[in-house]
Parts: sequence; C-alpha cells; structure tokens
Amino acid sequence: MPIVALSGLLSNFSLETVQYYLLLILILCISLSFHEVAHGWVAYRLGDDTAALQGRLTLNPLRHLDPIGSLAFLFVGIGWAKPVPINPRRFDRKYTIKQGLMLTSIAGPAANILLALAATILYFLTVTIGYLASPNDSSVVEVILQQFFYYMYFFNVVLAVFNLLPIPPLDGFKIFGALLPNKLYYRLMNYERYIGLVFLFLVIFARGTLSTILSYIRAPFNFLIWEPVKAVFEALWGAMGLL
Repeated sequence: MPIVALSGLLSNFSLETVQYYLLLILILCISLSFHEVAHGWVAYRLGDDTAALQGRLTLNPLRHLDPIGSLAFLFVGIGWAKPVPINPRRFDRKYTIKQGLMLTSIAGPAANILLALAATILYFLTVTIGYLASPNDSSVVEVILQQFFYYMYFFNVVLAVFNLLPIPPLDGFKIFGALLPNKLYYRLMNYERYIGLVFLFLVIFARGTLSTILSYIRAPFNFLIWEPVKAVFEALWGAMGLL
C-alpha cells in the first residue's frame, strides 16, 4: 500500500508549479498502478487469482485510486492507493503463507525500482537527442520530458524506499517480517490496521523527520541506478564528440 507525502499543492500556483503538479499526478498514477499490479500479478503466479477476478490486474489508475486517499492527497498532502486483494490461502502449496506474502510484497517496490531505471535511461536518452537536435538550446518539449523522466526516477525511488520500511502495513514488514518467529509475525499482523493508523499519524505530523530518514535510505540508489546510467551516457557522448 504505497503512501506518498507531498506538500504545497494548494500554494504558490505559478505556471511552473502547475506544470510540476500535473507531471507529479501523472507520475503517481503510473507508479501506483504499476506497484499494485505487480503485487497482484505475482500473487496470480503463485496461484491466487483474487486480484484478477476483481479486475485489478490493469494499469488503469481508476481501478487503484482510493477515494479517501485521493481526497487526502488533494487537501492534506498525503495519499494512498487501494491495496490489491490477496488471499494467502490460495497460494501454491509449495509456498508457506509467509513466503507467499514476502514474494508478493517484494513485487511492488521492485516494480518501482524498474520504473526508476527505465526513467533514468529515458532521461539521458532525451538529453542525448536534445544535444543532437539543438546543442545550444532546449525546446519546451525537451525540458518537460526531462523533468517528467527525472521526477519519475526520483519519486519511484521514494515509493520503493518508503514501502520497504519494516512497519505494518507497508510491504517492508511482510518482506523482513518473514524472518520473525511465526508467533510474533502473526500477532503483529493481527494489529496491522492499528499500527498502520499510528504510523499514518506519524507520517502526517512528523513528515520532516521521515523525509530526512528517507533521504539517507534512498542515497545508495543514486549509485546503483542514476550514476551508472549517467556514466554510460557520458562515455557515449564523449565518443560522439558531444562533450
């Protein structure tokens, strides 16, 4: 269940700010949809067709947007998508419930990481095309595409890192919780909703602290995704005489 903290949606509405939030809303719709579909697709591969039967294996964001979460996004600055329904009892018998939940939970953040990688490649590809087309000037379309792909990279990394936090009801708890003894794991699962409400409260009122924590956790992704792709394209630019 991805949750994204935002601020300033209803303030400082310059043309640039409107453009930023239009891009951001588009990115979040794409990213949240991929995240939820990944959960449902892996569950389907494990033998649980619950999400498929409910029409959730689609990239249509309208199937994933939560009404209350959408309103909260617009007026409070924090939003969430509807979690894809998963029935662990329908998993293939060669997987335990904990193993199945771990695999389906990994799928969401993994989808965001793949989107971040794709966005990074497309960002530098757009820059390369811009160098070739007009080395001394950037068109409006070029600038908007570069912003779109950069934000796609950035916010998908944030989504992945946030959801990997080992706190119920985030994906990270089901991933790292698989290492806990069964008794403790299932006891915490029984209180998942209440822990989630407390965590949501902390996200809203301690957003600055959470942002600082996430900034440290996501830093390695710059070296795993952004910097290697950048190095490849810089080498390409050098070979093409663009630098």
